Amino acid sequence: MFREAVDAGRFSRLSWAVRASQDSMETLTRSGLAEAIFAQVGLSRSESALLLESVLEAMSRSLEAGEAVKITGFGTFAVRSKGQRIGRNPKTGEEVPISPRRVLTFRPSQQLRARINGEPIPAEPVPA
Repeated sequence: MFREAVDAGRFSRLSWAVRASQDSMETLTRSGLAEAIFAQVGLSRSESALLLESVLEAMSRSLEAGEAVKITGFGTFAVRSKGQRIGRNPKTGEEVPISPRRVLTFRPSQQLRARINGEPIPAEPVPA
């Protein structure tokens, strides 16, 4: 059913949800994304929520395993390891050790950067 909706053009990258979010300066939430899937793909609300949850779970598992998640035309999520370092307490000036940790990073695609800045959107690369 999802593939048919994409082929029929009913699934336009959730553009209306993003536009609505930009217009009102509100945060696009999980329920907002599920509602956009419901409206554009034609799945039931519960199926839309399950689809979104499964996509987010797959992304989370990949990131947990240290794999990058690349969404063409949107950007790349990656986990980066940071080593231990010495920081300072801004109030007291006292040196404090900062333990090693993993941080999530996001690098937007050129297309997303152009959309955010109101510039012409560069063509997407053709998959090989």
